[in-house]
Amino acid sequence: MPLRALASEGVAAPSVTLADVRAAAARIEGAVLRTPTIPSHAVSRAVGAKVFLKLDNLQPTGAFKERGAANRIALMTARERAAGVIAMSAGNHAQAVARHASLAGIAATIVMPRFTPATKVVRTEGWGARVVLHGETLAESAAHAHELALKEGLTFVHPYDDLGVIAGQGTMVLEMLEDAPALDALVFPVGGGGLLTGCAAAARELRPGLPVYGVEVEGYPAMAQRLAGQPVSVGGPTVAEGIAVRDVGEVPFALLRQMGVEVLVVPERAVEEAIALLAEGAKVVAEGAGAVGLAAILTYPERFQGKAVGTTVCGGNIDARALSNVLLRQLLRDGRILRLHLDIPDRPGMLADISARIAALGGNVIEVQHQQLFGAPTVQSTELHLMVEVRDTAQGNAIIAALEAGKYVVRRG
Repeated sequence: MPLRALASEGVAAPSVTLADVRAAAARIEGAVLRTPTIPSHAVSRAVGAKVFLKLDNLQPTGAFKERGAANRIALMTARERAAGVIAMSAGNHAQAVARHASLAGIAATIVMPRFTPATKVVRTEGWGARVVLHGETLAESAAHAHELALKEGLTFVHPYDDLGVIAGQGTMVLEMLEDAPALDALVFPVGGGGLLTGCAAAARELRPGLPVYGVEVEGYPAMAQRLAGQPVSVGGPTVAEGIAVRDVGEVPFALLRQMGVEVLVVPERAVEEAIALLAEGAKVVAEGAGAVGLAAILTYPERFQGKAVGTTVCGGNIDARALSNVLLRQLLRDGRILRLHLDIPDRPGMLADISARIAALGGNVIEVQHQQLFGAPTVQSTELHLMVEVRDTAQGNAIIAALEAGKYVVRRG
């Protein structure tokens, strides 16, 4: 039941129980994939904790939103089914509602901001939904979706401020604790708060005393700010756009405050490091929002060192270009790609000598820019920019030393 209904009926504060989550699990069985929870040895070695990954990026739409959407739609009355559903979303919730409405034979309308990438629009339409592009922001899309719901008699399926959705998201923790019952802590991303709320509510009954943490990215710490009684101040670009939320759910906020769940905040760089570690170490593709749980383990080692920690790769819908940029940036940070700038004499054989010195130490030149006419400081010199692939920082330092031994002035880029 959505918060609006509760407020209008004057009902007591909402709640989600283990019984609600178990009922949701029975309701969505067969419609949602039961994804594995696996230990990742490479990730565990890198962070100093025994990390278990819940791979909800394997869902048909690539994200955990399937769970809440499937449960909410399964709860609809015959009259609501006949009228149809409506949702607002720029991504994973849109596809989840569209898919499960299609499976149930229910007409779906999804309102998306005008800036929504064409691929997301096409995927949502691919599940048979009517897509309405309206507004510059999610807030404007939400307002229009509510208007359409009233005008056309549609049932609004909120991405997180709905008890049915929250209970559906909580089914994730049932599977996690069944597959890995000896976990010492659980970590979940926070956007609007539905996933964390459902999982925390179920976990506190299944495993009383088990620490459950939420995670937000530093540009969008809305839930952490509200729980601390601070004004909400968010904004800026983030690779974790799936949890870049200003207005958190009122139901999740109330329940998380009641349960005393702590929300950790991680820097943008840690999210990029987590995406790269998952891709290279665990061989798992994660979107930014799907990697923030691991980012928290990286950022707060004192909380998780030596413990068995369960977190979720809750989504894998990352743009290919964004993924490649993250991986390249991480290679630069790790010292496995060198960007070198050299001012060299304008004489024959200079490039050959530099290449030979790099090759002798096993470096691989992957990019060369040789500016001979206009970029050099004098007509007797030339400017050389190199990108070199190396095994590690030690090999990179050896290559720089070999170049300096040849009387080349080397600057890192």
